[in-house]
Amino acid sequence: MPARLLYVMDPMCSWCWGFAPVLESLAGQAAAAGVPLQLVVGGLRRERIAVDAAARVRYLGYWQAVNASTGQLFDFDRGLPEGLVYDTEPACRALVTARQLDPESAWPLAKLIQRAFYTEGVDVTQAAALVALAEQAGIPRIEFAEAFDSPAMHAATAADFAWVQDLGIAGFPTLLAQRNGQLALLTNGYQPLATLAPLLGRWLEQAAHG
Repeated sequence: MPARLLYVMDPMCSWCWGFAPVLESLAGQAAAAGVPLQLVVGGLRRERIAVDAAARVRYLGYWQAVNASTGQLFDFDRGLPEGLVYDTEPACRALVTARQLDPESAWPLAKLIQRAFYTEGVDVTQAAALVALAEQAGIPRIEFAEAFDSPAMHAATAADFAWVQDLGIAGFPTLLAQRNGQLALLTNGYQPLATLAPLLGRWLEQAAHG
């Protein structure tokens, strides 16, 4: 199996939003060595429970911690409105759909979903919002909408969740490097680029020689 980076994430995970610029740089570093990036979705929250006032305060506290650590921007006023059903499965399924239809669009769509959710107050649990964002990422609207609702995409998303669970990955972001069927853990949790770029560099050098 060719070498590749596997980015295990959830587009509605605030630390993944914080990690996005780091991942962007690491993906570029890997691509320069001919190693592609593949997204794997983790399914952070799969519960049909509306956000109440207490939960909103708790979640916004996470956002503030991510902002303080990473500098990524958030709209604290419009974000996480009361009544939002914080179910990350639809946004994850959107990325799986993009990965199936046009692998090159999966990461651009992930960034669009993250930006919409964290900085624009968009409810990205809604199919209409995800279809519109997929169109921005270059995927034809009708093609995406039909695939997104299909049993095959529900199953493929569940398969990602099961793979992540079977590996024992409990937190996101997680970045793995795969070569010859072997997985190497680059990070579980946010780490700055200055820490991860040398680690990835050493792995890429080893991959190039064997």
